[in-house]
Amino acid sequence: MRTVLVTIPVNDRHKEYLESIGKDCEFHYVPAARVTEADVRQAQIIIGNVPPKMIQESPDLQWIQLNSAGSDAYCKPGVLKPGTILTNATGAYGLAISEYMLGVSIMLQNKLYTYHKNQLQHVWRDEGDVTSIYGSTALIIGLGDIGGEYAKRMKALGGYTIGVRRTQSEKPDYLDEIYTVDRLDELLPRADFVSLSLPNSPATRHIMNEERMKKMKPTAFLINVGRGEAIDTDALCRVLKSGHLGGCALDVTDPEPLPEDHPLWDAPRTIITPHIAGKFHLQETFERIVRIAGGNLENFLAGKTGEMRNLVDFATGYRKR
Repeated sequence: MRTVLVTIPVNDRHKEYLESIGKDCEFHYVPAARVTEADVRQAQIIIGNVPPKMIQESPDLQWIQLNSAGSDAYCKPGVLKPGTILTNATGAYGLAISEYMLGVSIMLQNKLYTYHKNQLQHVWRDEGDVTSIYGSTALIIGLGDIGGEYAKRMKALGGYTIGVRRTQSEKPDYLDEIYTVDRLDELLPRADFVSLSLPNSPATRHIMNEERMKKMKPTAFLINVGRGEAIDTDALCRVLKSGHLGGCALDVTDPEPLPEDHPLWDAPRTIITPHIAGKFHLQETFERIVRIAGGNLENFLAGKTGEMRNLVDFATGYRKR
């Protein structure tokens, strides 16, 4: 009998669903905030994120299903013993995060964040010209579930969409053009929106440095929902204060949490949210995570590990399929 540790906040309906799949498993439900090393050590299967340092003391762990799309912390050498299967929750967050991205895109181009500040100060003032998604060009860097869903929404509203990914692939219908990351420098000057939905890796760290931000149009908007390390934060502050860029929206920062006295808080034309776009605030996000976990549990117990969804490549931190 396999022991399954579940740390995501499931209700009775979710428990019944998982247990109907794992009929011969022993389930332990422990909220992530209260999970202990003893809980982790006895588990052969974990559904949910637990501190990576705890996993190092788990000798019998065979598979961990993350409730996050990001998996970089679990790919570091020594965290998981060889042969342990790692799957993430790619596919669960595209709906919620792409709608967040669309929302901040509209806020930026219509200066709604400025009008909100004016309201707080009781100031009645016209802030001038705005732009539209219609006829704009969106450069989407990272074409997983999140980037793809954002591209679909931008295209539906009349935007021209250009995708950038690590490896070449066929162009989906929601993109007008697709390139690999080595073409990034020549694409940046074309974009009115540049979005980042990338995992943390040596290849993505500071992919947007000062030189690249200055290659963007002075009126362009920068959006980051992946990992804060994708942007050089100090360089971003300098670029914004110089008047370059129409604005930026950041759901992730480097460092994170952002210290109270960090200059980024006061950078002009900036929207900052505390890494909330991809949490469980939207119920459908959580339902998708449970369905991914259930499907993978079924395949794992049937010995069909090659058919499990979102298998992670430890070398890249990306999913294999």
